[in-house]
Amino acid sequence: MENFAMQLLSLTLKGFRGIRDGLGLDALTLDFEALCDGAELVAIVGANGRGKTTVLDNMHPYLTMPSRASAAGAGGFSYYDHVYLPENEKDLVWALEGQSYRSQIVIRPNGRRRTEAFLFALSDAGAWHPVTLEDGTVSDGKVDTYTRCVEHLCGSADTFFTSVFGAQCKRQLSDYRNAEIKTLLADLLGQEHIRELGRKAGETAKLLKTGLVALRQEASALEAEGERLARARVDAADAPARAARTQAAAAAAASALEEARQAHARAAAQGEQAREADARRGQLLQEREAAQGAGRVVLQDLAGREQDARQRLDRLTRRVVQRRAQALQRRERLENVRSRCHALLEQEHLVHNALRRLPLAEQLLELRTERARHRRDQVAEWEQAKGQLRILVQRVQGIEREAGQAVLQAQALRRRLGLTAEVPCAGMPLQGVCQLLADAREAQALIPSADAVLRRLGDEKAEVEREGRSVKARVQSLSAASGQLEAAEHRQERARSRASRLALLAAKAEEIQVARQRLTEVQAELDGLGDPERDDSSAEAVGEREERDAITAAMQAIDARRTQQSDLLKQALARLDAVLSTLPEPFDPQQLVIAESARDRAIAAHGNAQRSHVDALKELESLAALRQQLDALAQRQAAARRRALRIESAMGDWTLLARCMSNDGLIALAIDDAGPALSGLANDLLLACYGPRFTVSILTQGETAKGEKREDFDILVHDADSGESKSVRLMSGGERVWINECLVRAVALYLAQAGERRYETLFSDEADGALDPDRKRMFGAMKREVLRLGGYHREFFVSQTTELAGMADAVIDLEALRVDADAVPME
Repeated sequence: MENFAMQLLSLTLKGFRGIRDGLGLDALTLDFEALCDGAELVAIVGANGRGKTTVLDNMHPYLTMPSRASAAGAGGFSYYDHVYLPENEKDLVWALEGQSYRSQIVIRPNGRRRTEAFLFALSDAGAWHPVTLEDGTVSDGKVDTYTRCVEHLCGSADTFFTSVFGAQCKRQLSDYRNAEIKTLLADLLGQEHIRELGRKAGETAKLLKTGLVALRQEASALEAEGERLARARVDAADAPARAARTQAAAAAAASALEEARQAHARAAAQGEQAREADARRGQLLQEREAAQGAGRVVLQDLAGREQDARQRLDRLTRRVVQRRAQALQRRERLENVRSRCHALLEQEHLVHNALRRLPLAEQLLELRTERARHRRDQVAEWEQAKGQLRILVQRVQGIEREAGQAVLQAQALRRRLGLTAEVPCAGMPLQGVCQLLADAREAQALIPSADAVLRRLGDEKAEVEREGRSVKARVQSLSAASGQLEAAEHRQERARSRASRLALLAAKAEEIQVARQRLTEVQAELDGLGDPERDDSSAEAVGEREERDAITAAMQAIDARRTQQSDLLKQALARLDAVLSTLPEPFDPQQLVIAESARDRAIAAHGNAQRSHVDALKELESLAALRQQLDALAQRQAAARRRALRIESAMGDWTLLARCMSNDGLIALAIDDAGPALSGLANDLLLACYGPRFTVSILTQGETAKGEKREDFDILVHDADSGESKSVRLMSGGERVWINECLVRAVALYLAQAGERRYETLFSDEADGALDPDRKRMFGAMKREVLRLGGYHREFFVSQTTELAGMADAVIDLEALRVDADAVPME
């Protein structure tokens, strides 16, 4: 049996909206060891909206707040809607089987949303280290690794929130549909291995189905291949006639080829006769092209020389402009340096004052720093006193609870002692064996010790109250420390700013000396420079003017040379054109090209005819091969049909096995087996807490309109007062509440008795809202009965009912925490 003996040690919530809206606090810390020591029933009370549900929803290590989840499982809940600080935190310390664990969840909702979840275990050396599972999974801050570690230690979240955690607005068992309740009960009853076998059987059936589809596709491919071979055999049936036709076509193509070759020979002879005239014409054309080329070379050379001259002229112009710009830039740079030196020298009197006042400012800064440190010590002492005062208030409350129990015990002893005078056997021989007289005498002996306990508790309370008044006086005397610290820090910051400003000015003393020297040098350089505006007319030197004149003369000579070269080229071309006009017309090469093309077409036609003849002969040879392929294909098709029949049979068997292992198979039988036990446990709780009026039974099958059985789920309630039986869905709201709670707790008891899972702590949130006062008290008695029958250690519950809160062994009053928060002075 897995014994999940979970014990809560402490809980810290930071940045949760429910805590801020209900208590006005950014952070809340609850020490369950101190608040619930020895208590079985622990009530969480407070006015509406105080954050009770927020606290209870975080008293577990799972990554959800069940009362706020819109659906079960991943995706049904997000922390980002319930926090408001840039960095929010849930810190839960809990123990399991003697080992302490710490769940630390950090939620950052701003910008790129991110949630980090860590699960730590406490080592023997007292240090927290990440949890590591046997399969190597380490809680490294990722949500999925944290979830795997928690579910490995505590079981699945669905089991936990169904059997032991009653969240607010939780779905009742009667509201589940057939498939949902069977899936849930299968998980609670540990039927996961059966469902896993059913899943594997279903996957096997799917794989067989996939293989069958592939086999059918192969059969279709074989059928298509058979059709192709049949068509090929039909096409090859006229192969002998085709061979004869192609042989005749090949002979005709050979005759046409011979005629084309003779025509090509005649065209080639005519071209040879016209070759001499073509050679002379080609020579003259080459001379004409050479003359044109020589003219282009000369003109290109002249263009290049002209471009060089223009580039030289452009460089000369840019050089003059650049010299003027450099002179202006140098003067502007020196004037800027002179302006900066004047600006720095204007601060000379401020620098001398800073050198004189800097030591005093540094002494004042040290004095105010020491005073701020003293104020911080006073604020720390004030915070310590406030914490001590809260601890003393809690001690007084604990003494008062213990005193109340002692008063009740003393009153009970005095009532037993008062029976001495009322017992009829007093003074008679039977008084020695009368049990009532014996109890009364025993109570008389115990009364002094009860009175002594009351006196001791009174002394302790007085002592704690005296100490509390002393601590409260110290808190009041130091209440102004926060404001004094703020004023001291403000004065310290002003002193630091003043000292920093004076230090910066004092550091400029050396710069002022350098600036005075630099100003003299700059002024001398400015005096040595001439005025660029007056020197602009003489910026072009005598050598530059001579260079400009030479470039202009060269460009004029190039223009004259270009005109002369153009005239010579025109004369040479006219002479060559006159000689070309005396030659005969040239031979047309297109005639030879046409003859060659006809010859090539004849060669191609002859080759095609030869290939067609060869193909016809090959078709004759392929007829026998086609018959053999058709026989082999028929054998393959028969084998494929046999394999398909075997796969279809196996697929039916695996599909039947998957159905048997599903919710409607063995799992339904397991639920049927557990139904009487669950009904018996629920009826025991109903009998012990609410009397013999109601008994329940679980139905897993129903009848259709035709009277046939079908899978279903319903909870049938028998009312002994009216003698009627009806579905729990038809009962009143209050009756449904306690019957549902008895069923849920019966599930938890069944799991504990069956040895599947056992949790030591129960949780419930305002489940008694629809009950009348008498039923509320019975509801509280049912809680204790569940703790007794199941051997549970403790139950935390939220309730607005005074009767239920009064029945609890310990109370966590959030209203009191809010009062304490309001009493703390604002800093």
